[in-house]
Amino acid sequence: MQTIYTRLKVNNEIELCETSDLEMKQKIEKVLLKNRISYYVRWAKPGLFGKNRNLCYICVNDYSKDEAEIAIKSLGKEVDEKVKFVMRRATNDFL
Repeated sequence: MQTIYTRLKVNNEIELCETSDLEMKQKIEKVLLKNRISYYVRWAKPGLFGKNRNLCYICVNDYSKDEAEIAIKSLGKEVDEKVKFVMRRATNDFL
């Protein structure tokens, strides 16, 4: 017997921010883990001529976006230069 919840697909993740600096990505991951915020990293597909080569998106649950934004901004002024907050719905293609 199949329950009603097995057919339900939930997509409540958002792309919180994007960065192309790998060192900053590691700092963001550490601060999110320290604050016990669940996340995943989605890499952008490289464009023509290597455009967006190292661009990655940090995705979090919609309910923890405010807490995650505060945690990332606590890293200092370096965040303003290397991180862009996008706050848009994540596109998950699981098919």
